[in-house]
Amino acid sequence: MRINFKQALLLAGSLLAGALLPAKAELNIFACEPEYAALAAEITGESANIFSATTAQQDPHFIQARPSLIAKMRRADLVICAGADLEIGWLPMLQMKSNNRQVQTTDKGLFYAADHVENLDIPVTVDRSMGDVHTLGNPHVHLDPVRVGKLATALTAKLIDLDAANRELYQQNLASFSQRWQQATVKWQQQAKPLAGMKVITYHASFRYLLDFLAMEKVADLEPKPGMPPSSSHLRQLLDIVDEQQVQLVLYTAYQDAKAAKWLAEKAGVVRMQLPYTVGGDQHAQDLFSLMDRQIAMLLSAKRN
Repeated sequence: MRINFKQALLLAGSLLAGALLPAKAELNIFACEPEYAALAAEITGESANIFSATTAQQDPHFIQARPSLIAKMRRADLVICAGADLEIGWLPMLQMKSNNRQVQTTDKGLFYAADHVENLDIPVTVDRSMGDVHTLGNPHVHLDPVRVGKLATALTAKLIDLDAANRELYQQNLASFSQRWQQATVKWQQQAKPLAGMKVITYHASFRYLLDFLAMEKVADLEPKPGMPPSSSHLRQLLDIVDEQQVQLVLYTAYQDAKAAKWLAEKAGVVRMQLPYTVGGDQHAQDLFSLMDRQIAMLLSAKRN
């Protein structure tokens, strides 16, 4: 097909006009933790730029407000964090230094997961003698599949509020995720039945929601008080608890010191386990689904042993 001179001019003008139009903007999402980067990816698909400020090898309580993180937050349209003061030691500094008004408050581009579910372990009273207690409750809500389902719905509403043009995409992705997640939750509940009543000792309260979902029982903590490192006297006291309570397992995360868990497990003759805490916790836990698959499989293996 031949194109005459006039048609060529019209075509060139059309292409030029298209080139001058701004490209469709993608949301820049800053996730404080890998689990919320993974959840955002489920809802947005490939329509957003998603960055996680931390990895599974880092303690989300203690992160340095590096210039690279400040730069990422400066460009963010949405910041997704656990909340309940988990990031209180570093998030406010990033917000201040980024000078991004969009992500300062939850009525705009800030989303706290703990604001959208019922939190466990909310203290009645708090004082310094209790250690580093979270006054708003335990913030590690991503390890309960039921709560994650609720978070997906709440996050979708926030995304639509910020980016109404992609409403249909977000709703479709939520529907797909919710169906797959509900099916997986039923499967996990069935698989985990042998774990009910299993008694464990943990390092901090990182797995509180997981243990609650699996009907497992935490009888003690390697920390004498939240935020305090294990002491030799406290560990000796735990030896008696292991025997009295018939504890079967000592759990800790990749970012927690394994020395105390190793000492206690060897002295008491029980299994110790570094359990993946979040997405990327090991080579098998690469998204929210495989994270839960991996955790239950590992716990079941300890039960059989």
